[in-house]
Amino acid sequence: MLKLEKVQSGYGNKLAIKNVSLEIVAGEIITLIGANGAGKTTTLMTICGVVPCRSGLITFQDREIQEMAPDAIVGLGICQVPEGRHIFPQLTVKENLDMGAFLRKDKEGIKKDMEYVFSLFPILAERRNQDGGNLSGGEQQMLAMSRALMAKPKLLLLDEPSMGLAPLVIKQIFEIIKQINEENNTTIFLVEQNANQALHIADRGYVMENGEITLAGNAQELLDNQDIQKAYLGI
Repeated sequence: MLKLEKVQSGYGNKLAIKNVSLEIVAGEIITLIGANGAGKTTTLMTICGVVPCRSGLITFQDREIQEMAPDAIVGLGICQVPEGRHIFPQLTVKENLDMGAFLRKDKEGIKKDMEYVFSLFPILAERRNQDGGNLSGGEQQMLAMSRALMAKPKLLLLDEPSMGLAPLVIKQIFEIIKQINEENNTTIFLVEQNANQALHIADRGYVMENGEITLAGNAQELLDNQDIQKAYLGI
């Protein structure tokens, strides 16, 4: 579904990711783990076109997208839930969800998908008329994920969905990520510092250090890798 080949991008004169190559097959959950500042977020932002790709190829469903505008990339079916959530705080929960469906014209499909996200996150249904800025951090993360789902993505990019959340909420978020993948066959690219949680729901994973992919394998192989255990799992 998605393939990066020797992709480089960055900020100013500095490259944040260097010769990154990876691929994602439709229906998978793929995780990208690494320390803070490793280049994980930049990888997602480059896929989305927010950070320009300086060299290399990015193909989505066999179509090159590295020179496309961000809105055009969203139109192809790639949607990102950014780090820090970035909901619209002065809009209600329902209005935030409506914004997620902005490019869609299928009213019945939009209504059905809103009912679906409310079934995933019942607390949002209860607070549909409440301003997003008044939600807790966990509820805002739920809203950010739901807003992305309203775009009916083929590929959902999740950037640090567990950041700043309580352990019980983190557990719930990861369970729902798995549920979204299984029920909708939505392909998910998950960027996470919480490597243990991420690898437990992923099919495969990549490890990024200093802007480069240093290791790749299926999730269980990475969980069993002693270097990964020492560096990222606290074992």
